[in-house]
Amino acid sequence: MFSRIADRYDLANHVLSSGCDFYWRKRAAEIIARWNPACVLDLATGSGDLALALQRKLTPSEIIAADFSEEMLALSRQKGVRKTVMADAMKLPFADQSFDAVTVAFGLRNMRDWAAALREMRRVLTSAGHLLVLDFSLPQSPLIRAAYRFYLHKILPRLCTVLTRDRSAYEYLGASIENFPFGDAMCELINGGGFVQASGEPFTGGIVTIYTASCSGGL
Repeated sequence: MFSRIADRYDLANHVLSSGCDFYWRKRAAEIIARWNPACVLDLATGSGDLALALQRKLTPSEIIAADFSEEMLALSRQKGVRKTVMADAMKLPFADQSFDAVTVAFGLRNMRDWAAALREMRRVLTSAGHLLVLDFSLPQSPLIRAAYRFYLHKILPRLCTVLTRDRSAYEYLGASIENFPFGDAMCELINGGGFVQASGEPFTGGIVTIYTASCSGGL
């Protein structure tokens, strides 16, 4: 699915988020900078927007962008991502304790086994490492949530048919957001993957949340 829409992926994301995705990734990079990591794995990097934000913010840290789609990785390299690896998040081609931080933006939701993916992220992190997950969530306000669900299921698929010529990809998006844990449930899932002190900070009315966790208890 992602390979099919790779050439139109960025346009769709920017339009559908009204440009908020730039801010969300900028905020994520600021959080990661506080941890001062020497080596970061940006998992499910897609077209590389978060990896690029990390390259700008964390110089001279090493940023490795990984994705299972070669089409997406090619797009990320065209945009300036320096180091890319084709990888399955469920079986990463890295040794234990290879990274100081792992980030995954809008990618965990699409993995076939969230708990197993989190355990694999924990495996490649150092004992003092950190995790950041940025993904969609549902607003807490009943009114905002109702409006958001109408947008997800009625407006978004039609708009994306125009932008990407692939309605099915964004019909899937709405369903995946509805089925994805958020808030306390996501924090419990992250902690169950071997992390501690998982916490979430909602943004833009709660339509996205940034979750952070550590391997040793220090955020």
